[in-house]
Amino acid sequence: MSLKLPLRRAAAALATAVLVAVTIPLGAQAPADKAPAADALPPAREIIDRHVKAIGGREAVLAHVSTHATGTFAVAASGMAGTVEIYGASKPDRTLLRITIPGLGQIASGFDGSHGWSTSPLTGPMLQEGKELEQSKFDADFYGELRDPARFASISTVEKAPFEGRPCYKVRLVRKDGTEDFDYYDAATGLKAGSVNTRETPMGTVTITSTETDYRKFGKLLMPTTIKQRTMAIEQTVTISTVEYDNVPPGTFDPPAEIKALIK
Repeated sequence: MSLKLPLRRAAAALATAVLVAVTIPLGAQAPADKAPAADALPPAREIIDRHVKAIGGREAVLAHVSTHATGTFAVAASGMAGTVEIYGASKPDRTLLRITIPGLGQIASGFDGSHGWSTSPLTGPMLQEGKELEQSKFDADFYGELRDPARFASISTVEKAPFEGRPCYKVRLVRKDGTEDFDYYDAATGLKAGSVNTRETPMGTVTITSTETDYRKFGKLLMPTTIKQRTMAIEQTVTISTVEYDNVPPGTFDPPAEIKALIK
C-alpha cells in the first residue's frame, strides 16, 4: 500500500482533497538492486518492480488491509501548520484525511467506497461528482503502489532525467479515460522520488507535483516520511511520524453527518 499506505499513493489524491477543502492551494533512502544499465531505458514494469522490491516486496505490500498514519502538516509561505491523520483500507478501497489547524479548525476529506467528499470551516460540506468522483475512486486503490497494469491503458518509460535534483526514470501512466500521470523513480536507489498528477477539482484542473523523501521502515515496509506537494506555486509539507497497520476501527470511513445529509 502506498501513502496508501495512504501516504504515498494517496499523495496526489489527498493533496487535491486539501486544495478543494480550503479553497486555496495549501501548500536517506534505502539501498535497492543494482541500477539498470545507463545506456538503455529499462521497461516501466522493471522500474516499478524494482521500487516495490526496495520498499519490502509485493508480499509485504499485500499483507495489509488498512493503514493509519499520523504526523504534521505545514504551509511555510503562510505560516499555517497543524496535525494530520491519513487512513486507508481495502475491500472496498477507502481513504480518509484529517488536518487540524489551530485557529482554523478541521479540514477533512474522504472516499468511503462510493462517495467522495470534503469539508472545512471555509467551504462547508461538499460532495464530489462526475470526473472528480471517478478520480477519487481510482486514487483510493489501496494497492496502487503496485501499479497493476489492468488499471491503465498503458505504462511506459519516457526518459531518464533530473527530478528535484536527482537522476530519475520518468514513467508515464495513461489511465483508461485517456488522462495521464507521471511517476519518477530514483535511478540510484530504485525508490519512488515523486510524481506529477493532474486532477479535476471544483476550482478547475490542477497539476500537483509531489516529492517523496526520508524513507523509513514501518513494520516490513519502507515509507517516505516527508511528502512535499506544490500546486500553483504553493508548497505544502506532510511529515509522517507514525504508521500503524490493520487496526483501523469499523466506521472510520463513514462520512460525517453533514455529508450524509447531502447524499441522496
